[in-house]
Amino acid sequence: QVQLVESGGGLVQAGGSLRLSCAASRYIFTMGWFRQAPGKQRELVARFTSGGSTDYADSVKGRFTISRDSGKNTVYLQMNSLKPEDTAVYYCSAEYRFKDYWGQGSQVTVSS
Repeated sequence: QVQLVESGGGLVQAGGSLRLSCAASRYIFTMGWFRQAPGKQRELVARFTSGGSTDYADSVKGRFTISRDSGKNTVYLQMNSLKPEDTAVYYCSAEYRFKDYWGQGSQVTVSS
């Protein structure tokens, strides 16, 4: 059983920054972030792959950075140069034993 607890969402002006945190109940390597905006598909934002690398959505490359503090079982998403189109609910995700787990979701709203 895996629990993921997110924090750090909020309202920010365009061009600003936010950092999301996701604390897992155990160490899991394959963790990442997804987001879903109204009327759109849920999309991958950033993740650590099982092969030990990272994936980023093209729309966030150069602006967002995924990182981790393994000692705390915590994954972060640093979001810089935010744009209104980044507005979405962001979900932390972990894959463990062929099953996906999800955080509760964090609303990120970027005002223009």
